[in-house]
Amino acid sequence: MSYTVGPKGQVVIAKEIRVKLGVEPGWVAVQRLAGDHAEVFFLPPEHSKSLKGSLARHARARIPSGKPWDEARTRAWTAASRAAGYGKGGRG
Repeated sequence: MSYTVGPKGQVVIAKEIRVKLGVEPGWVAVQRLAGDHAEVFFLPPEHSKSLKGSLARHARARIPSGKPWDEARTRAWTAASRAAGYGKGGRG
């Protein structure tokens, strides 16, 4: 497939390529120079749907917001840092 560069430097991305990659209007085309040719990567736009509750089925505990949440977060960070060797008698 070959296409002619338009007067504004625009190039057509063939439909079969767009379909195979799932590229749709509104996607961002990121270009970079790679030696003697250009590479184009396509990134989808940011989603507009809320992710609230999307991980709820994977959560083992329900912790209310406020002080209980702050305490649970502190316990989790403390446990993770100790497991990584930081804190009492560890690296740090």
